[in-house]
Amino acid sequence: MKTASSTRCGAVTVARSVPESFSDLGLPVVAVHALRRQGVTEPRDIQRQSIPPILDGRDVVGRAPTGSGKTLAFGVPMLARLVGAAKPGKPKAVVLVPTRELADQIVKELDESALALGRRVTALTGGVPLGRQTQILGRGVDLVVATPGRLLDHVRRKSLSLADVTTTAVDEA
Repeated sequence: MKTASSTRCGAVTVARSVPESFSDLGLPVVAVHALRRQGVTEPRDIQRQSIPPILDGRDVVGRAPTGSGKTLAFGVPMLARLVGAAKPGKPKAVVLVPTRELADQIVKELDESALALGRRVTALTGGVPLGRQTQILGRGVDLVVATPGRLLDHVRRKSLSLADVTTTAVDEA
């Protein structure tokens, strides 16, 4: 870590350190390597600010422009928190999104990190047959990215239980 400009708090000067790498943020080595394979080598501001508190299980509200790395800022630490979790293959994390396109984009962006961490991620959206999604859920999924309507469809049909969900993100709220 490098030291950023120091700020003055009352009579005490406090030096703030800025994480230079994803390892400095506390991500598992396999997640860091997966990010590197995706061409993501240095954390962006939203990632520096969001990843540590998410890994600690704290609530985070983040706002940043399109293309700033928000998906990785919440998705990778959510996946990392699932490593070693009880009941593998039962959804423990949900990301709610407004559109099928955004759900597909998030799954695509998180897929490599999920595989590296031994987790499974899937999208549940309209426009895709419920039966196919039910089969995927039956094979085991750790993180679900869903539109609200399709998520409720699966819960009502009992093809998806939210009983083990401990982490939720709302993207483009």
